[in-house]
Amino acid sequence: MEKIFDQKIAIVTGGSFGIGRATAEAFARRGAKVIIADWIEDNSVIKQIKDEGGIAIFIKCDVSKVSDVDNLIEQTIKQFGRIDFAVNNAGIEGITASVHECSEENWDKTIGINLKGIWLCMKHEIPHMLKQGKGVIVNIASVAGLIGFPGLPAYVASKHAIIGLTKTAALENAKLGIRVNAVCPGVIKTPMIDRLTGKDKTVEKSYEDMEPVGRMGKPEEVAEAVVWLCSDAASFVTGTAIPVDGGWIAG
Repeated sequence: MEKIFDQKIAIVTGGSFGIGRATAEAFARRGAKVIIADWIEDNSVIKQIKDEGGIAIFIKCDVSKVSDVDNLIEQTIKQFGRIDFAVNNAGIEGITASVHECSEENWDKTIGINLKGIWLCMKHEIPHMLKQGKGVIVNIASVAGLIGFPGLPAYVASKHAIIGLTKTAALENAKLGIRVNAVCPGVIKTPMIDRLTGKDKTVEKSYEDMEPVGRMGKPEEVAEAVVWLCSDAASFVTGTAIPVDGGWIAG
């Protein structure tokens, strides 16, 4: 594979599992040095990247905590000197409940990680990219940021807000060398989906039936969209939210 990101530095939050892990691996295969940030460390992803000749480190980070995010960026700059790409992917689905049954605790935790976390990351990433005069940010939203989804009010609200935040950041930095976009995955076979379905085959089938293509997506398919957005091939793309959803929202 062509090393189009040779010597580039990429941060991926929520990088231990699912879409984040696939994205970290995709960056590494293209030559980037990858910082995997998560509140859970999975040594297997670091090992896999290193076994394939790549460079990756892990930094523990709860993106809802300003001290953790500050440390993530500080350590990245200290070790690598710059941030070329930032994929703000960390997120949770929260507890399934209707709007009137959603607890304040669930609301605060879900919004804190999914939305505040992305805002905090951008707040600390953008100043360094401004100093460099260049950088790309990709925020991971969801099709639930484009349409409603019963039973996950905090999750849906956070994902809609991520898209608005992405557009604002893109406009603010459009003439400053920084591109900011969002990717909106559909039903992707990840640990999050496993939690939602309980790995029940009947429930999984109902999720598959939501997809016009008739299957769940793979994390690697979302990762490919992310790395494309970070590449020079997407140099005129900013402020957009790209569905990677098997045609779900086209219906």
